Amino acid sequence: MRNLSTPGVTVEEITTFPPSIAPVATAIPAFIGYTERAAEADTTPLTGVSRRITSLLEYEALYGRSSPEALSVIARKRVGANGALIGVSVNFDTAPPPVPASLMYFALQHYFANGGGPCYIHSIGAFGGAVSQGDFTGAITALEAVDEVTLLVFPDATRVAQNSIHGNIVLAALQSCASTQDRFAIADVRNAQPGGTVTAQDVANNFRNAVGASSVDLLKYGAAYFPYLRTSIPRITDDASVTVVAASELITVADDGTETVTPLVPDSGDPTTGTDVTLDADVLQGDGASIPGETAVVNAIRVFLSTAFVTLPPSAAVAGVYARVDRTRGVHKAPANVGVFNVIGPAVPITDDLNGALNADPTAGKSVNVIRNFTGKGTLVWGARTLAGNDQENRYVPVRRFLNFAEESIEKAIGAFVFEPNSANTWVRVRTMIENFLLNQWRAGALVGAKPEQAFDVKVGLNQTMTADDILNGLMVVRIGVAIVRPAEFIVLEFQQLQQQG
Repeated sequence: MRNLSTPGVTVEEITTFPPSIAPVATAIPAFIGYTERAAEADTTPLTGVSRRITSLLEYEALYGRSSPEALSVIARKRVGANGALIGVSVNFDTAPPPVPASLMYFALQHYFANGGGPCYIHSIGAFGGAVSQGDFTGAITALEAVDEVTLLVFPDATRVAQNSIHGNIVLAALQSCASTQDRFAIADVRNAQPGGTVTAQDVANNFRNAVGASSVDLLKYGAAYFPYLRTSIPRITDDASVTVVAASELITVADDGTETVTPLVPDSGDPTTGTDVTLDADVLQGDGASIPGETAVVNAIRVFLSTAFVTLPPSAAVAGVYARVDRTRGVHKAPANVGVFNVIGPAVPITDDLNGALNADPTAGKSVNVIRNFTGKGTLVWGARTLAGNDQENRYVPVRRFLNFAEESIEKAIGAFVFEPNSANTWVRVRTMIENFLLNQWRAGALVGAKPEQAFDVKVGLNQTMTADDILNGLMVVRIGVAIVRPAEFIVLEFQQLQQQG
């Protein structure tokens, strides 16, 4: 109010712009899993705490990395008659499991490599122990208090002992997303690698049946991806964890081509026999004795180990793809037909028949999106369906995620009108604010229609969305209709030969 009791000049600023809606973030995942450690720099514990990070370096500082794997290799060194090195070949004596025992650090590497940005880490304890369903469901519930989170990712859940337990964790994530209505779950198909879940029937038995939900109200809040990915992320090792087995050989090639084979690593007691040793500095060391001069062997082993890559569940990489597509194209763009980085290829080859069987589930609608390799294109995400694949309104990932985005953005902005007069002036301001927001989305390509009025409709007012009794009861009802763009999942080209004219 003006104070005109004192003579002088009064300056007033008049607001000319209507209230606006700030778009919320759309790709802020929360990763749930077991970590090497969990503590701030001042040793404040982070176990059971949702902590925001922005880089892999920050993750390493707070949560560590992954324990070095115990690996055993066999080396064969070939030298000429004069002792000149011909070459060194290295291979695993016992091949390690393709999927590492601890997944979180590798998953975060894959996430950031694929375009991921800020995210939350919810450590549920140190890795190495039993994987508990309760750890994951408790974390999912705790994350409901973190408003910024928009994606739930839990690759470590694939390490549970049974498919039914994994299904329960996925179901808990879907229930949480449905409760908050502001987030989306990215699920893995457990053990989708050779020797595990590889066929359409396997997926039906091990994943679709394990996720007991059948309600569209739950299934629309998540998507599943298949299979695991053979990455270009190397295993973590150190010299003390690498064993060079006694079967390693020194092959001396005479001038006439005759080969003499002796143990590459003799023990201290008998130079004609070998013993397992560990890789240490530039020597092969074992039984308290060092055998110097094997730098070439050590280097060959290290080069070999640098190309020993891990296989990972796809959810972390897909979360990175979501973030990249949201940033470059918008949340309305399907995160599909997009390359996956740091990948050699899918762990299971995808045929058209398998792709079709996973994409459509006539029984329960639980569509599974595949990641497959295309000659000349690389490895692409090749599906954009939610688990509610039979529901036309919520079939596609970008449709569901755009609704989450629009609903939360509008909800946060309209909170400013609580306790404002429930009158025509307020209704006009609310309608204008929402229409301006949706107009921007239409211009960005998120809504279908040649004109704005064909793309969205906002109604609020007496005898439109409210009765006189509603107003007496303090209700202001806003009805919003949007025509969300849907992906062109199937493109059909029809050719017809025309007869020559004239």
